[in-house]
Amino acid sequence: MQKSSIRRAAMAMAALSATLVMTACQPGDADTGSDVSSQSPTATASPISSGSTGTSGSTGSTGSSGSTGSTGSTGTSGPAGTAVKTCAAASLKAIAHQAADHPAGTGTGAAIVQFTNTTAKSCVLQGHPTVAGAANGSPELNVPLKVTPTGSASPVKLSPGGQAWLKLTFVQVQGEGDGYCESGSAPVIYPTMVIGLPGAGKHQVALDDGQFAECDGTVTATAVSATRP
Repeated sequence: MQKSSIRRAAMAMAALSATLVMTACQPGDADTGSDVSSQSPTATASPISSGSTGTSGSTGSTGSSGSTGSTGSTGTSGPAGTAVKTCAAASLKAIAHQAADHPAGTGTGAAIVQFTNTTAKSCVLQGHPTVAGAANGSPELNVPLKVTPTGSASPVKLSPGGQAWLKLTFVQVQGEGDGYCESGSAPVIYPTMVIGLPGAGKHQVALDDGQFAECDGTVTATAVSATRP
């Protein structure tokens, strides 16, 4: 009886030990949970700043400042600043004389008007003139003549002291003395003529050998030229 009790007690102790071992191996304890948590990612995504990259970098500096500023300075101060300007009225000296080649008759027939640049800077003349007879030699009492332009107009650059010319051909006065006009109108005599050029003012000129005599209030005029007519 004693041996049987000892055997039952030993078996009870073995069963208790097995139970304790199984309990210690169950999952879900505190250590296993900590290991899973430490494997989670810790970094977070940052948003892209559209303000600094898109607006300031591309549109702000390049679009406005670069393109517009550069065009303004180059376009305006470059070509415009270096262009030779039209001669001012005060920069020109104008004289006139009868042309050697003129229609037959006793009037003026034709006159050559010469312009001289009296300044130290180059300037440009271009175009056909306006012509008016100055009654009594007074430019404010002028009678505009009808101008028929002939030939093409091109710019003429006058260096300091440079000269340019144009030719006026009138309807010639015929006959002796006061003469007559073939149209039947009366001849008109002007002590001076007022010659205007596009952008270059008006200039009063007198013939170096007589007065201007013409018929019908009309004149044919060449454009100003670098070649003497």
